[in-house]
Amino acid sequence: MADEDRTRDGSRAGDDPADRPASHRPRTDAVGLNHRALRRLTRARQRRRWALEGAGAAVCLVVLVAYLGTRSDPDSGDGRAGGSGGVPAGAVRPTGLPGADGRTDAGPALPGLRPRQRPPSPEPTPSTSPPTTPPAEKPSTSLLSVSRAEVPAEVDLTAVGTRDWMHWGLRGGDSTVRKRSGSGEIVDGGGKGRRVGWDGNQEVVRWSDGAPERWDRGSSDGVYTCGVGNGFSLSVAGSGTSRTVQVYAGIWMARGRLDVRLSTGGPVSTVRLEDPYTSQSAQFVIRFTAPKDARLVVTWTVEKVFTEHCGNVGLQAVALR
Repeated sequence: MADEDRTRDGSRAGDDPADRPASHRPRTDAVGLNHRALRRLTRARQRRRWALEGAGAAVCLVVLVAYLGTRSDPDSGDGRAGGSGGVPAGAVRPTGLPGADGRTDAGPALPGLRPRQRPPSPEPTPSTSPPTTPPAEKPSTSLLSVSRAEVPAEVDLTAVGTRDWMHWGLRGGDSTVRKRSGSGEIVDGGGKGRRVGWDGNQEVVRWSDGAPERWDRGSSDGVYTCGVGNGFSLSVAGSGTSRTVQVYAGIWMARGRLDVRLSTGGPVSTVRLEDPYTSQSAQFVIRFTAPKDARLVVTWTVEKVFTEHCGNVGLQAVALR
């Protein structure tokens, strides 16, 4: 019984925390200290976060106030006359066109006008003085053109040379026949190279008012000269009116060059005729207007030969009307 009582007393004694070993006692003081430190740390973090957020808000407010101040500044150069050239928001610069004196005629753009189109000028005040008649323009005194055409199988010099005509080769290289009652305005100026007569032209010419041969019903005669640079030189007098000259010429295994110019100056008109294999003929039509003291100058020369055996240019007749 005494032992049982001691056992009960011992169990009750063990229930007192003070009687327990130190390793099994609850650490009430340490836990309390940890909780207080955590609360202080949490409050410090909150204060720090509030301070940062407040500083950020203050910076944003300062930037906003500065921006609004620059937009509403009345001393800004955007709206001042005589400033740096800026234009207020929403405004449009006036467009202008250069004036006759080099200045710019600036003005507001009007609706409905296309680029570079100006508004109509106001109606001018009627003048009481009579209008002046502009002086008449002087007609051109010089005109020149040249073209090439096929030669007809038969040419009537009396019909096409109403003013004058000339034929070569009827009696050899130095033989010529002229219009009996012609003006004499066609002039044979010679040319380089020896002239040779022949009777092998592809076309024939006829006339009924010639001298010294009164008439001929169909002549195939003409003259030719061989070698590069050789040829014929002719001239026709001007009259102040339009005239037409027809030159009947040919080539044989050569390139012929016809140069036409006025003695008063100006450009030279050139036409070529070429056949490297055989003969060919052409009718050159020249239209010109020149003063009475001026002349039409025509040269017909060998520019290139295609054979060693006398590549040449030939001349049959010239007519003027």
